[in-house]
Order: sequence, then structure tokens, then C-alpha cells
Amino acid sequence: MEQPAGRTAADAARDRLKLAMERLANGDRSALETIYRATSAKLFGICYRILGDRAEAEDALQDVYVSLWKRADRFDADRASPISWLSTFARNRAIDRLRTGKVRQGSVPVDEAMDLTDAAPLADDLLQSAQQNAQIHLCIKTLDENQQDAIRTAFLEGKTYVQIAEMRDVPLGTMKSWVRRGLAKLKRCLEG
Repeated sequence: MEQPAGRTAADAARDRLKLAMERLANGDRSALETIYRATSAKLFGICYRILGDRAEAEDALQDVYVSLWKRADRFDADRASPISWLSTFARNRAIDRLRTGKVRQGSVPVDEAMDLTDAAPLADDLLQSAQQNAQIHLCIKTLDENQQDAIRTAFLEGKTYVQIAEMRDVPLGTMKSWVRRGLAKLKRCLEG
């Protein structure tokens, strides 16, 4: 299935998950299965890394989905993506299990648990990033040489406009103009 221009498979997956969350909040039981299929592996991984025990992680994951059924209406798509919200939910459930004292300390310290959801990018995210980088490089090649050099020096080397103007021996206003016009042209290229 072909994606609309500028949309990726990851965008479509996020949209499907968001829609399923909305359906679940409205009482659609089948939406829970959709959410489970899309998120259970990642959420189980979070629980397992915190708890360090497969059975405990499975119990925590079950708690996540039972609680989700009861609290789906609390999800706010304007504040977080569905997977971020669910990942935080899973992390908190696993930590709650540790705090009750029923589970021995897991393989990951609790204070490191916040970072677990971002430990490894999803394949779709890596692909999207690579595609975006390739598109940016193609668009940069459409700029004139002065604009290319000014933008690369400012954004890749971290130089200030003043430093670049001095390096190129041009007035500061000229440098700012090259960057501003170059960025405007880049924006048009990336959006088009």
C-alpha cells in the first residue's frame, strides 16, 4: 500500500494506534486487540528489563492492558504519542511491582527505567531518518554554493553567523541573507 507524499509506514502505524486508542476509549473491545498486537512486544521488553523475570513481566504486562481497558479515556493525543504513553504506563506498572516487594530487584535499576523506551530506535524510525537525511542532502545540492557552505558551516559545524562572515570575509548581513534564503529554498524543496 502506497503512502501519501511525506508519510511513512511509521506515521501510518502511529495513526492506526492513535485511532485504536480512541476506539478503545469509546468502549470498542476489538480495539484492545489491535493495540495489543501493535505494542505488546515493546511493552513486554520494558517490563522484563525492569523486573528481570519473565513471569513477573508477563503479569505486569497483563496489568497494563487491564488498566488500559479501564483508563483508555485518559489518553491525550495532544500530549503524547500512543506508544510513549503506553511505554510510560508499562514502566510505571513494572516499578509498582518492584515497590510492593514481591519481586526481587530487576536487572535494570529503577532510576534507569525512564530511558528504556528510547534505548533502540524502531526499524521504521531508522528508515524514515535515513530517507529524510537523503532528501535533505538532495535539497542542499539545489542551493547555490554560498548558501550550501553557509548552511553547512552554521548547522553542521556549529559556527555563528559572525564567525562564518569573518571566515568568508563577507558582511554579516550578506551571510545572514545567504542562510535565510538557503533555508527558505530548502524548506520549499523538502515540502515539495
